[in-house]
Amino acid sequence: MVHPVLRDTGDGIRREPGACLEEAIGLALAIDLEVVHAECVRLNRPHPSTLLGSGTVEHLAKVAEESGATLLILDHGLSPVQQRNLEKGVKVKVIDRTGLILEIFGARARTREGQLQVELAALTYQRSRLVRSWTHLERQRGGFGFLGGPGESQLEIDRRLIGDRIVKIRKELEEVRRTRGLHRKARAKVPYPVVALVGYTNAGKSTLFNRLANASVFAKDLLFATLDPTMRQVTLPSGRKVILSDTVGFISDLPHGLVAAFHATLEEVDAADVILHVRDVSHPDSEAQRRDVETVLQEIGIDAAGDDRVVEVLNKIDRLDPEDRAAVIAQTRRDDGRVAISAITGEGIDALDSLLDRRMNVGRQVVELSVDIRDGAALAWLYERGEVLERHDDDDLARLRVALDPADLARFEKRFLG
Repeated sequence: MVHPVLRDTGDGIRREPGACLEEAIGLALAIDLEVVHAECVRLNRPHPSTLLGSGTVEHLAKVAEESGATLLILDHGLSPVQQRNLEKGVKVKVIDRTGLILEIFGARARTREGQLQVELAALTYQRSRLVRSWTHLERQRGGFGFLGGPGESQLEIDRRLIGDRIVKIRKELEEVRRTRGLHRKARAKVPYPVVALVGYTNAGKSTLFNRLANASVFAKDLLFATLDPTMRQVTLPSGRKVILSDTVGFISDLPHGLVAAFHATLEEVDAADVILHVRDVSHPDSEAQRRDVETVLQEIGIDAAGDDRVVEVLNKIDRLDPEDRAAVIAQTRRDDGRVAISAITGEGIDALDSLLDRRMNVGRQVVELSVDIRDGAALAWLYERGEVLERHDDDDLARLRVALDPADLARFEKRFLG
């Protein structure tokens, strides 16, 4: 495992090399690879033929021989030529960061939609590498065959065959997008607002999802533990019901093909009423991770800085030392767009619930209604769709102060008062 450390590009984004290497190791462990050696390699400039310098290539060849390693993972993008030259120089199989992420996604996708999205990204990636083998149909181990498989002896990919498959997958994903659109329209008629969880991989989204929804979604201290989106109905303290949506985690240098392939899933985020950006504030690269997530959101048309739907959820405050923890909590008290929590211990969840209630009530009208006390259907409708602030029963009438969305008020008047 090698993480190249390049000179500062001047973009203002500085990452801790050690944390980057740990993340890369986590990616390898996510698909049960055994990491026998890991190091950061500093580069003054990338070498066109191998990315790394000749001395580094010789060093890695020696390490591979002595450790018995059969695979070199380079935590950086590689051109097909660089990948091929490294394999010749180190004398082991080489994959880059994109190939590793695609391998993980291929192994983790469970739904048909997830498998289609990953396969599209993998085939697009493979098409540029004429010496890579097309083994995406080998599903016994999962993944996409970058790490070996029955098709490894095939030296050339049939570009036409891959192109035909890509066209077919895109058509199927277009059908997925159409179906999701119909589902969104159906939810709009209910209507339950949608709260979408987004964030860097391993930020704690699934743990928070389970905490809010009393669910048992797979949540583990593991990169990309969640791949396929999950939705649950959640009742807020005010009694208002919302749909909570958990999504795939983002990561730095996420292959553009994956962002494009997962557009059908990410549309759920764009259509959400509230977007909870879950951050691991205990991570040394928390700020850089925030920028990475905002970059992906920007690609689907969401400006995190200017979109008032976005709320930053500063998670894992239980891992901070007392001084840093107090500073984070104080920061959120001055900003209604942020809340500090620990999804694992439950600290701050009440504050998050209250924030969601406030966000959901923005734009609601408070109206006074008199309903026949025997009209159980009308009363049940108001309690279901609105927030009953006061109620006084007087003879045959129930007098209520209710917070309702304008659309719901119109529906109530048409259905029960028209």
